[in-house]
Amino acid sequence: MSQQAEVGSTLQAMLLEEMALKLPRFTNDDAFALGSRLINLAKKKTPYKGITIQITRNGQTLFLHAMEGTTADNENWARRKTNTVVRLQHSSYYIGRLLASKGETDMEKTYKVSMDDYACHGGGFPLFIENVGCVGAAVVSGLPQAEDHALVVQGIREMLETMLQGE
Repeated sequence: MSQQAEVGSTLQAMLLEEMALKLPRFTNDDAFALGSRLINLAKKKTPYKGITIQITRNGQTLFLHAMEGTTADNENWARRKTNTVVRLQHSSYYIGRLLASKGETDMEKTYKVSMDDYACHGGGFPLFIENVGCVGAAVVSGLPQAEDHALVVQGIREMLETMLQGE
């Protein structure tokens, strides 16, 4: 498989992942549950890493936690990833990989947004509600971008499984 075909299949897999992780609802209590789940996952996977977790819905921060070892910079990264997800309604990792597949890295040029306010690095994932659309973002910041992405996806996937079992 050529490198371009491999990138294309990775991008397709990320889109399928986004479509598969649609939630039946997303309340304030759900934001707390997801945030708590992400904290626990982070502590198990990377116990000595400083990670910031931010969850927003409709422009309101419903959950924000900065683990030991984080700085204000982590929160700024989370804000920028949130902006990317909410504006483009895709994971921040997908946007970064999409740009890279075209030989681009500059969101300012492609999307006409300021890099002070947007980031195309992994860790931001859209919160889609079934039959509604994107209502916000769940963001992890502090690990390498692929790990940030994997952690937030795992948390959302586990939460969706729990929700579906309860219905």
